[in-house]
Amino acid sequence: MNPEKLSEAIAHTLHSAIEAGEIDLPADAVPEAPRVDRPKSRDHGDWATNIAMQLGKRAGMNPRQFAEILAPKLQALDGVAKVEVAGPGFINIVLDAAAAGELARTIVEAGDVFGHNDQAAGDIVNVEFVSANPTGPLHIGHTRWAALGDAIGRLLRASGAKVTNEYYINDYGAQLDVFASSVWSRMHGEEVPEGGYPGQYIFEIADAILAEDPDIKDQPFEEVLPRLRTRAYELQLDEIKHTLNAFQVHFDVWFSEAELHANGAVEDALERLKAQGHTFEEEGAFWLRTTDFGDDKDRVLIKADDKPTYFAGDAAYYLSKKDRGFDQKIYLLGADHHGYVNRLRALAACAGDDMDVNIEILIGQLISVDGAKLSKRAGNIIELKDLIEWLGVDALRYSLARYPNDSPIEIDPELLRAQTNDNPVFYVQYAHARSCSAARTADAQGVVRDPATFDASALNHPTEEELLSKLAQFPSIVGSAAKLRQPHRLARHLESIAAAYHAWYAAARIVPAPEHDGAKPEPQTVNYSRRWLNDATTQVLANGLGLLGVSAPEKM
Repeated sequence: MNPEKLSEAIAHTLHSAIEAGEIDLPADAVPEAPRVDRPKSRDHGDWATNIAMQLGKRAGMNPRQFAEILAPKLQALDGVAKVEVAGPGFINIVLDAAAAGELARTIVEAGDVFGHNDQAAGDIVNVEFVSANPTGPLHIGHTRWAALGDAIGRLLRASGAKVTNEYYINDYGAQLDVFASSVWSRMHGEEVPEGGYPGQYIFEIADAILAEDPDIKDQPFEEVLPRLRTRAYELQLDEIKHTLNAFQVHFDVWFSEAELHANGAVEDALERLKAQGHTFEEEGAFWLRTTDFGDDKDRVLIKADDKPTYFAGDAAYYLSKKDRGFDQKIYLLGADHHGYVNRLRALAACAGDDMDVNIEILIGQLISVDGAKLSKRAGNIIELKDLIEWLGVDALRYSLARYPNDSPIEIDPELLRAQTNDNPVFYVQYAHARSCSAARTADAQGVVRDPATFDASALNHPTEEELLSKLAQFPSIVGSAAKLRQPHRLARHLESIAAAYHAWYAAARIVPAPEHDGAKPEPQTVNYSRRWLNDATTQVLANGLGLLGVSAPEKM
């Protein structure tokens, strides 16, 4: 009996009471998943629900009276030991030990899909993140979105959604000509042009192109510009892909902005928006009336010189996502993109979508790393690949995932490098490694998992009740983290599981203690049953860390 099953049972009990005429409510008033929470005090039970206070008034009843109708029905459920009505109408539920302990077997048998759910089944989601210009290395600002975007995608997949991770390559516009000019200047030992890219990495790109094509240096710039621009872009994009791969972040689609313009998608998008009735012409320019949907001003799509604006590309890109069947489009943007929120939402509405359903824009706040050095290659930025080398993938990804995207972060590198319980990622990974070590010790002494020797009711130590309750909450935490796009909920819950496991490990033995004379006693039912709980914890920690893109080491 986990929280999900208990929630289902409450909903079923409500429907039964309605059908029996004991409660006057329409059936559709019953939530699909009534909320079940842990009471603040364990003296009040294992779980509690406020469903009576939620629906009592609508049923024309005092909430406590409503709760007293449900209480005996819940009491009769298998696995429920006691139900009490408290205060104005809270229903407190105590599970019997066997019902709680059975979760250990459920987790082990479910394996790496424990925690998966179907709340997002049928959703087709596009998650676009990082999307840095291919004119320089990824830096500290991209690091946060790489970690969070990938974790959000993993959580949504675990919740049943079909997810595409997408990188939008900004490979159209003057910046690529400036980029190519910078490479050309370095080839000839000159300073980069005004507004160019001065980093050491430009020398590296120039050297790589010269190694492939030595004659390019001696040809007229105007003739080689297209070739130079393409090759410089390819080399820089390859490095971006390599860095992201090292960070364990993988994209399903690398979408080229230049292709939108080359294949007529921008012109097509403008015609489609015009057909929706939200465009107008003024002062020789072509506009989208985004103020119809809450934007602070209307947006130019085609300037008076007949050149498309960057926003025209945004429009074509949005419609491309829509055409590819994505009913949910999630954008992860940096702290300097607050102004994009209303214009992108309005764009979705102008395209005929529901801006409260079909588009979601998450804004990330700035991060800083105390003591991080500016990149020698890139000049004035802190490169992601330097952070990976310095702090490691796991420490970086976990530390970035454990905070809401809208909160600034200051990372303490000394803490992340410390192998102490003060380091959150170490604390959780150590719990996993410790559980693996405990399993190896148990194997060596014959305390193995066997359904014939498992007794769920034997898991009745207070630390076991606490650990089981934390494990039981894992699926709902995964679901809420996916739904709210908040991986930090999962990270913090993993820390609570690790704390419960460490407390249990200190208080309860899996392997029986040796006798005073050193003899090894025969394992008892409780030992075999604890082995299941140990391995269930191993599985949940591994599953949770995997959803954050963090490894689960077996030894530390």
